[in-house]
Amino acid sequence: MEVKNKIIEEIRKIYDPELPVNIYELGLIYDVQVDDKKAKIKMTLTTPNCPVAESLPKEVKEGALQVEEIRKIFDP
Repeated sequence: MEVKNKIIEEIRKIYDPELPVNIYELGLIYDVQVDDKKAKIKMTLTTPNCPVAESLPKEVKEGALQVEEIRKIFDP
């Protein structure tokens, strides 16, 4: 499986706390780029005052780091 797809599979495990939908299916992840052992994930939040504005990007970063080929995540 391609590394980008592995990252997306990890992101699919993260759910919006107010909706029973994962953040990938919600469309909060705009882009996933992989270069060597580094990834850059472009994302957004559901609202400007999202209650998980600080924790959700950390969850995405931690999830992507679960992919063994990835060593560094540029902050989402």
